[in-house]
Amino acid sequence: MVIPVWDCTLGTLVSCLDTTLRRLGGAPTYVLTDNAKTVTVEHIAGIAVRHPQIIAAGRYYGCQVESCVPYDPESKGGAEATVRIAKADLVPTDANLRGQYATFADLAKACDQWCEQVNNRRHRSTGQIPADRLHIERRLLHRLPEEPFALALGEERLVNDDQTISFASVRYSTPPGHVGTKVWCRIVGEELVVTARQSTDLVELVRHRISTPGAPRILDEHYPGHPDGRSVHRPIPKPRTEAEIAFLAIGPGAERWLIEAGPAGAVRIRSKMARAVELATVVGEGLVDQALGLAAMHGRFADDDLPAIIDHLDAAASVGITVRADEAHSVQPGTGGWQALGQ
Repeated sequence: MVIPVWDCTLGTLVSCLDTTLRRLGGAPTYVLTDNAKTVTVEHIAGIAVRHPQIIAAGRYYGCQVESCVPYDPESKGGAEATVRIAKADLVPTDANLRGQYATFADLAKACDQWCEQVNNRRHRSTGQIPADRLHIERRLLHRLPEEPFALALGEERLVNDDQTISFASVRYSTPPGHVGTKVWCRIVGEELVVTARQSTDLVELVRHRISTPGAPRILDEHYPGHPDGRSVHRPIPKPRTEAEIAFLAIGPGAERWLIEAGPAGAVRIRSKMARAVELATVVGEGLVDQALGLAAMHGRFADDDLPAIIDHLDAAASVGITVRADEAHSVQPGTGGWQALGQ
């Protein structure tokens, strides 16, 4: 199982541990890790001194955290084998011909696809498929708690209706789709990391630079319905009556006309809509839709504007072959009449 992350802090480590155990469907008796500072604080006479919070996290999930012995192939190799194999297949190199990832999401997707491929391939030593073997071994795993280990993930916050959370009296925005859900916030360096649960995985939602009260951190990409940070976005017509349905069925020009006519304060809009539907049955929806689009573009919402635009478009479309005068002939008056003068 390979999970790409931005850093190796304690919160990120516990988040990956939680995601891994939930994908497995339970916790084993122990987990083996390298001697990172988030796991092993120091060594005294060759004895590893564990980080107190990683011990608490292990107890919370019902497993013991063990670190590998330095320069010991039996334990060290087990901790590094997955890293070596994953790097060979996932890191762009000339050997695997993998291109650079455009975004971090592309890297995460590639890791998920790689895990799916590897875990459904028959193992060379056991002769079994790891995904099938997991169904058997899952009966020996310990049951997991409902919530993740929040002490390492940070403080809990609830996403408000405006897609923001409050941390240290500062508002921070979150991506769409998390209103009313619980997230965890922790500080990493000069950034605030917001983590949330998606399905069985803990996913890092966003990172904000730490701010001060009165200076909220709001990202425009978190509000796609409000371009350029505007609080008012373009309305979308939702027809309810038969007359509204018939008018909007004319085409996109009719929709644009209605969107522009309302804010412009046009009068007798319903009667003009009915008139447009009548004209569409006579001259065709295409011509009326084009005329409505032009009327909306130029702010023409008077009673006679639509018929006038239709007549103009119809006249322009019915123009025949253009007649051009012969360049050898001119209708310009000549000087021949002056020749008789004085005779």
